[in-house]
Amino acid sequence: MISPPGFDHHPALFVTGTDTEVGKSWVSYGLMHLLAGRGYSVVGMKPVASGCSATADGYQNEDVQLLRQAATVAVDESLINPYLFVDPVAPQEAARREGKTINGQRILSCFGELGGLADRVVVEGVGGWRVPLSDELDIAGLVALLRIPVVMVVAVRLGSINHALLTAESIRNSGANLIGWVANLVGDDADSRSNLEGLTRLLASPRLAVVPRVDSPEEVASYLGREWR
Repeated sequence: MISPPGFDHHPALFVTGTDTEVGKSWVSYGLMHLLAGRGYSVVGMKPVASGCSATADGYQNEDVQLLRQAATVAVDESLINPYLFVDPVAPQEAARREGKTINGQRILSCFGELGGLADRVVVEGVGGWRVPLSDELDIAGLVALLRIPVVMVVAVRLGSINHALLTAESIRNSGANLIGWVANLVGDDADSRSNLEGLTRLLASPRLAVVPRVDSPEEVASYLGREWR
């Protein structure tokens, strides 16, 4: 499997997916562990998160906390996650309910600060590629502001080939640099293997890794490191 040239030279990567709940978080955490294991200081960023629990330290989102814990340098949580919303709904609706508007320039400013604190920044998206953040901004537009390459996560299941081809086409049409995709192997049956073969054959971008069901970011990193050089 061909890996993208100069992977270690990308100071930041954006992790998107073909849908919500496809494994973006696991791949983001695993990628942070992989980079740390290669000697880089690394931080994660979740620009927008919706759905959180009340704790003694205030409202917290599980994905944001895991990104914070995976970082190799201590950073302010407001930089990791500029926009945190209580309700587990689409970002624009979550913002509307709280009387807020998601601003791309604010996210860009936080991203710039993180880039000055660590060698590598892993940015985890929310939902799929065209999820609206406001009337003026969606995920594709946010990546255009950040100007960083994209990794696409595909949950290998029924319908994944269509979703992956459409998402990859949309990423390319947005002018973003799709450096490759990661297969989240949610099943291990003949249908899953057939879908994986189809994805590998039909997607023009390199397959970076196949990640089966595992229990820790360290295990994800080990699978990412097998093909992703």
